[in-house]
Amino acid sequence: MTSYVALLRAVNVGGTGKLPMSELKAMAEACGFTKVRTYIASGNVVFDSMLDEAEVKAALETRLAAYAGKAVPVLVRTSEQIAAVLAANPFPDAAPNRTVAIFLDDVPPSDALDIVSGLRGEEMRLGMREIYIHYGGGMAGSKLKIPAAKAGTARNINTVGMLAAMAKA
Repeated sequence: MTSYVALLRAVNVGGTGKLPMSELKAMAEACGFTKVRTYIASGNVVFDSMLDEAEVKAALETRLAAYAGKAVPVLVRTSEQIAAVLAANPFPDAAPNRTVAIFLDDVPPSDALDIVSGLRGEEMRLGMREIYIHYGGGMAGSKLKIPAAKAGTARNINTVGMLAAMAKA
């Protein structure tokens, strides 16, 4: 049995993709996942499954598409992988609510940080399947655009830490 964290993209953010977390929990249970827990209303679910990562992703995306009537991308990490994302944070002394990991399905291109726009003092680093960003002045006024991150989903380091703890428990 593997403990997983699934991160939904574009759910309950800015009034788009409304999905009650009780529905997400029910969908995960309908996929056969066990020990299902959600965390905050931005599409985070932790659970155990015998399936591999690709099968978990496919099962959730199929259920979500049926519910929403459109594709809802899901990014999946094992408990070990989410702990590694937290441990690899290249900005450990920065405010965790101003530092995010953008989760991707694949390794980001090596030039991903060379082709950004709107940079205004943000610091960026590549991870294994993540892009880390420290928004020193906060995210609200940022105009940063990272083409390689378009299909990803961001979580601040506080959330990553909580999800890592939940997945380990």
